[in-house]
Amino acid sequence: MSFETLLYTAADGVATITLNRPDKMNSLSTAMRAELLDALTRPPRDGRVVVLTGAGRGFCAGQDLGDVGNIGELNLDRLLRDEYEPVVKLIHDCPVPVIAAVNGGAAGAGANLALAADVVIAARSAVFLEAFTRIGLIPDAGGTYWMPRLAGMARAMGMSLLAEPVPADRATAWGLIWEAVDDDQLEARTAELAGRLAAGPTEAYRMTKQALRQSMSNTPRGPARPRSGAAGPSRQDPRLHGGRRRFPGEATGKLRGALNRAPPGRPAKQGSPTKHGLGRAGRRQARKSDASTLGMLFMASNAVASSPKSAQAKSSPAAS
Repeated sequence: MSFETLLYTAADGVATITLNRPDKMNSLSTAMRAELLDALTRPPRDGRVVVLTGAGRGFCAGQDLGDVGNIGELNLDRLLRDEYEPVVKLIHDCPVPVIAAVNGGAAGAGANLALAADVVIAARSAVFLEAFTRIGLIPDAGGTYWMPRLAGMARAMGMSLLAEPVPADRATAWGLIWEAVDDDQLEARTAELAGRLAAGPTEAYRMTKQALRQSMSNTPRGPARPRSGAAGPSRQDPRLHGGRRRFPGEATGKLRGALNRAPPGRPAKQGSPTKHGLGRAGRRQARKSDASTLGMLFMASNAVASSPKSAQAKSSPAAS
């Protein structure tokens, strides 16, 4: 597919996607979003790292309002669901690292596309602007997801409600982006990092991205459990922990079963029920049983993890 609104190159393991509507500050038209969908599916076939940048003096001014006619008649739900959400997901879920090289102003959806990247480098003249409230809208294209997680709730709220531009140096200090560099150093710095990532361990990068993304909803004990009645991935879903098939908490089912039955020959005392049906003596025996069960499980787990067959399985794509 040839592109009309993008420039696409692939060389030395680096796939570079350049938003190419400089006369419109690279604002997002229907055609550009369709082309982004195609371009973002090409890695890792074309490259081991993706660079997303803009042509001219701006990165991306967000939605091209001239492309939609009367904004009051625009079906925003359909637009976001069918055109923006798939692009954001492709950036977020890309199996190789994505660098956003923000060469100028990034506003609205354009700012949020940049924030979806794994590493964001910006020229010092660049600004990030959540301009939605200026036209009576709320942040979209992933903005309400990324801003509080990257910069914190107070700064996300200020960016969204006040709709004031955030300079690149301030965005770096806030943790919104990785770094800001002098304008004349942006291209060289981007090429340096892209080359380093292209020469690195692609599978390790993919699994690292998965683990860090998932950690945003984890608890200290592992993946957060969905609320009652809420849909969510299975605890056995290998995508949750970088491809591992087993989880540290898998023993809890066996331990819970041990707690729910009294040890042989040691029935619970009458008149002292507990929520597990055990008396005090029964609970002491159950705790000993639990500790023994945990010890056996950890020894078995370590033995499997250290076996040659296990190491070979973990290194294969099928195991991940």
